[in-house]
Amino acid sequence: MDELTPQKQTLGKTLKNAGGSIFNRTLGRLFGAGLEPGAEKDAGRLNSKALWRVKQDQKDWRVKLTLRKNEDMYTFFFGKNSSQLLKPLSQDGGVTFPLTPTVMIQHNANYNPLSTTHANYPFYAYQNSEPAALSIVGEFPVQNNQDALYWVSTLHFFRACTKMFFGGDDATRGNPPPIMTLNGYGNHVFNNVPVILTNFTCELRDGIDYISTATNSLTNINIGLAKRKGIEYTAASESIPETWAPTLSTFTLQLQPVYSRESVKKFNMKDFVQGNLDGTDGVGYI
Repeated sequence: MDELTPQKQTLGKTLKNAGGSIFNRTLGRLFGAGLEPGAEKDAGRLNSKALWRVKQDQKDWRVKLTLRKNEDMYTFFFGKNSSQLLKPLSQDGGVTFPLTPTVMIQHNANYNPLSTTHANYPFYAYQNSEPAALSIVGEFPVQNNQDALYWVSTLHFFRACTKMFFGGDDATRGNPPPIMTLNGYGNHVFNNVPVILTNFTCELRDGIDYISTATNSLTNINIGLAKRKGIEYTAASESIPETWAPTLSTFTLQLQPVYSRESVKKFNMKDFVQGNLDGTDGVGYI
């Protein structure tokens, strides 16, 4: 009789102790797949945490909505004296979608119909062209308190970008909402495209768990679990703070590309067709 290998001995002991249960058969398939003895104990140690970042030597083609750095508007939102609520967005100067969103692109060429008497077909005179509003629909997953902080900052940032500067004593009073920069999918799709946020919605679904933004013993306890355990939570509660983020939500944005008169003067059809206008002078033409 052949001598039993250590792997077979371990499998035999496991089968004997488990009594032929479903769990036993599962371990048998794992060993049969070539998993070394004891590896099932170390499987949890190999787990890594997902991060919304890329290496510095890689081109980041994710969809971003940011404010231009080294400008007054960026300093207003993310400067030293800005709110801690927006601090998670300060590194990029805005929002980076964690998952690839759905983006709807539309371009219009407008013509005026010239109807003539006793004619079957009208003549169309070209009037102008324009890039229509962009629709972005993206899901935001939240798995821990750091993701929850980023979600709250994103919600607050988009809210702020739909409001004008009203009230206060600073020199910004009366200014319209800020102009953001859209980037994504590489140089020839969205490269520093100036846009304004005309509409923003956030869908908070039912049946979704919520995660706290605080780092305490109850960080990963969702509201539903707190109710089942009989834990009371209020705005003044220190155990469960009042700020919670859904584990999954949907952000929908309407973005209108806008170009100044100086930017329009720099447009050249030949350069545009050849792809030489992307990111020129910090402005991407679409």
